[in-house]
Amino acid sequence: MVRMTPIGYIDELPEIVKNRRKELGIDQETAARLAGVSRKTVSEIERGKQTIRLDVLLRVLDVLGLRLEIT
Repeated sequence: MVRMTPIGYIDELPEIVKNRRKELGIDQETAARLAGVSRKTVSEIERGKQTIRLDVLLRVLDVLGLRLEIT
């Protein structure tokens, strides 16, 4: 069963990404390599940088088995 974690505020996303990465037992470098981005980008997402491109965010989320759903 897929676990859904709805978020109410965008500032919750960094913690969700970081926690999921740690649940998977991978470091930022590995997540970045799998997503085709830099480790700095993964770090910026986990710190809540506001200017991350959506396509980059979606690639990182995909690697972590997360998805962004807009309803």
